[in-house]
Amino acid sequence: MRTHAIVVHAKGGAEALSWEEIDVPAPARGEVLVRHTAIGVNYIDVYFRAGWYTPPRYPFVPGMEGAGVVEAIGAGVSELAIGDRVAYASRPLGAYAAVRAIPADRVVKLPKAIAADVAAAGMLKGMTAEYLLRRVFRVEKGHRILFHAAAGGVGSILCPWAKHLGATVIGTVGSEEKAARARANGCDHAIVYTKENFVARVAEITDGAGVHVVYDSVGRDTFLGSIECAAPLGTVALFGQSSGHVAPLDVSLLARKSLFLTRPGLPDYTAKREDLVASARALFEVIEKGIVAVKVERAIPLAEAARAHRDLEARKTTGSTILVP
Repeated sequence: MRTHAIVVHAKGGAEALSWEEIDVPAPARGEVLVRHTAIGVNYIDVYFRAGWYTPPRYPFVPGMEGAGVVEAIGAGVSELAIGDRVAYASRPLGAYAAVRAIPADRVVKLPKAIAADVAAAGMLKGMTAEYLLRRVFRVEKGHRILFHAAAGGVGSILCPWAKHLGATVIGTVGSEEKAARARANGCDHAIVYTKENFVARVAEITDGAGVHVVYDSVGRDTFLGSIECAAPLGTVALFGQSSGHVAPLDVSLLARKSLFLTRPGLPDYTAKREDLVASARALFEVIEKGIVAVKVERAIPLAEAARAHRDLEARKTTGSTILVP
């Protein structure tokens, strides 16, 4: 069958996202065909488009997150049926399309209470929040955490979740407007890094003790400061680099406080089917209980994906953006 999709022929800026008609093969063994209702937009899509991450081949269809309805199933698929409402946040790439085939073991059924746009906006960001909070560093009552870009997509999910777990949540943001959003999302303290030195403010807030864990998806602009903010025996989780790659590290910087440093990624934390299902279930539970609210701030036509990328890179976004086929 034929469908429309966003195709990248060579690495580049947002202009590299081309709206084209493509062939979609019937689902192979172990695959399902999903017609998207909504598609998630994430910074990892920018990384692949720009060539920071290497795609499997060129040309390719970007995107790792979507929600929709199963239209066909391949041989050997037993957990899903035609008509099931499903969502995913996983490789292989290919979400920026009206219809796609995807391995069935990468897809989860949606509970009745979870709308498709919420799933498309929240699966990747929400499961990222889950593994950061519960597995990279298990946040418990009394912990102090620092989260950069607290008004963004992951921050809007992780910060209220962490607050529910009993943590003191410190967030950094780029404007007063985003600071208000961060506080509304559960941050006890919102630091506007364009006006304040976040390292000095964290020291002030914690009486010099530092934080138990830093969650940093900004990278180059914040990383060394993140290390400074961590308490002795603390953890620094660098899970993105929206401001650019971090320079090679002198590991003796970690030795000064016996710090743990990790560069985690969602694909590894959901590589096993049971881990994927458990992570999605944990996310759906906190959404259903009202602990976390996935906010779809903007819905943009799939054909205009370049606009979504430009706004994301310019840090004009808060919450989540979805693409609509």
